[in-house]
Amino acid sequence: MEGEQGLAKREAPTAELVEDRLIIWNPAEGSAIYKKGYFGKPVGISKPKTSDFDVPLTLDLIEGLYLLQKGEIKVVVGPKRRNVTAKQLKSRAKKTHERFVEKFAVYSDLRRKGYVATPGIKFGCDLSVYERGPGIDHAPFLVEVKTPNDSFDAPDIVRAGRLATTVKKRFVFAVFDHATGNIDYFSLKWWKA
Repeated sequence: MEGEQGLAKREAPTAELVEDRLIIWNPAEGSAIYKKGYFGKPVGISKPKTSDFDVPLTLDLIEGLYLLQKGEIKVVVGPKRRNVTAKQLKSRAKKTHERFVEKFAVYSDLRRKGYVATPGIKFGCDLSVYERGPGIDHAPFLVEVKTPNDSFDAPDIVRAGRLATTVKKRFVFAVFDHATGNIDYFSLKWWKA
C-alpha cells in the first residue's frame, strides 16, 4: 500500500509483552528501533558495537510505553497476540514498577530534551542518562526520581555521592510534581577541599 507521497507505508514493529518486558523478536525491527535512539538492549549483547544485530531486542516498560505513545511500535500479548493500548500498558507497568508514573514522566522529559535515558538499575539508580548514547559516550548522569513530598536525608545524599563518585558520574535528583507536572533537577557536585 502506498502513502500519500508515493512511499510505501510501513507497519510499526511489533513488541510482545512478556511478564515485565517487551520483546521485539524480529532482529531487523529491533535494530531499527535501537537505531532511533538507543532504545532497549539486544539479547545477549551487553555493549553493542553496532546498531545492526541478529538477535531480539528487549525493552523496559518505560521505553516501551514511550515508543508506543510515539507510534514507533505496536504491542501485543498472549498466544492470540491481542493488541495492547498505551493505557493498558501503563496500567500494567504501574502494578509491577514502583513509581512508574514519576519515572516515566522524567524519562519522557529527558528524551524530549535530547538526552538518551536508559534504565539505571545497573548503577543502582532509576535512570542512566547519556548526552549522545551508549557506546558513544559514558553516561555522565545518574538520576533518582523523587516527588516533592519525599525527604532528602543525610544517608540518601551520602549514598548518592558515593555511588556517583565510584562510577565517576554526576548524581541528579529529578523531582516530579504531580500537581503541576513540573520536573526540577538537582545535581550534587563533590570537590576536594
